[in-house]
Amino acid sequence: MINVEMLSTGDEVLHGQIVDTNAAWLADFLFTQGFPLSRRNTVGDNLHDLVAILRERSEHADVLIVNGGLGPTSDDLSALAAATAKGEALVLHEAWLAQMERFFSERGRVMAPSNRKQAEIPASAELVDNPVGTACGFALELNRCLIFFTPGVPSEFKVMVEQQILPRLQKRYAHVEPPLCLRLTTFGRSESDLAQSLDPLVLPPGVTMGYRSSMPIIELKLTGPAAQRDAMLALWPEVKRVAGESLIFEGTDGLPTEIARQLQARQLSLTLSEQFTAGLVALQLSRAGAPLLASEVIPAQEETLAQTARWVRERRRSHFAGLALAVTGLESDHLNFALSTPDGTWALRVKFSATRHSLQVRQEVSAMMALNMLRRWLAGKPIASEHGWINVVESLAL
Repeated sequence: MINVEMLSTGDEVLHGQIVDTNAAWLADFLFTQGFPLSRRNTVGDNLHDLVAILRERSEHADVLIVNGGLGPTSDDLSALAAATAKGEALVLHEAWLAQMERFFSERGRVMAPSNRKQAEIPASAELVDNPVGTACGFALELNRCLIFFTPGVPSEFKVMVEQQILPRLQKRYAHVEPPLCLRLTTFGRSESDLAQSLDPLVLPPGVTMGYRSSMPIIELKLTGPAAQRDAMLALWPEVKRVAGESLIFEGTDGLPTEIARQLQARQLSLTLSEQFTAGLVALQLSRAGAPLLASEVIPAQEETLAQTARWVRERRRSHFAGLALAVTGLESDHLNFALSTPDGTWALRVKFSATRHSLQVRQEVSAMMALNMLRRWLAGKPIASEHGWINVVESLAL
């Protein structure tokens, strides 16, 4: 197996002042390409520490991706650390300097003298193009390791990994095959409950069942070598059977994207009214490109379930919408949901059975429940289902 590692740099990352989203993204991306990370390290803006860890990891890793420290300021030390670790000088890359000057000129700006530092790379390094920023990346070999140096800006980092680093890895390690990863996402059951039902499954050699819990969902992943494709596909229906009614979508697109796709295919528009969820349902659906006719966030007010049902039905009619969905305010741990469709109007009153969760988590769970009601109607299923620590206490159909 190829030993691929990542080194994140910067005091703000080391001290937790920013979340290292680049590390999470890289781990997932490289895993799907057949180059899973075997180790991740973080180091601050200290030249001695940077040089030491570069020398140490270059004795163990086949590939090391260093992220951050390529900016124009004095605490951006990655290039100097790389040159020091290899025992060579930094040299000015004239072609990149010219590209940087064009970058600023095209935007009507004068390049500051400090930016010149971003065109200096170790003498033996190969430039790695950055098509969307001023910090060039570079690659060099140290001991047994091929090391890539990348900027910390996520939009630049991701483009460089996808367009520059991955092709180099695929050429260098042409024998590597991406694994097969089958995914589904559930809502309403706990990780332990799912695991208890799935643990007895006999998995093919090299195949693993993984669980990723991210409130309010649990993702199930069946992962294995491409050679086990047929065996994994034969096992997958059983995984789906165990997930049962809690299965809300397959693959990686997400529930809002799937709902948007179905609404568009059926030429259905949607109007939304939210109180407790504060526009979260509208945000998720609008980002997915769903055909929203109208959306509003209104102050919380006390309503009976019948009032909620009648109101959402009138909202659909008055807006000439195909569908209308509403989430009311939270009253004594109770919440009303209502969905009005051309086939009828349904409403649910639910009670949170656990209040230890934060407001944000409860809002996200409620938004998922609203989306799941919509998903179930689009799939021709009853809108109510089990929702873990949310209990349906009353239902109504008009």
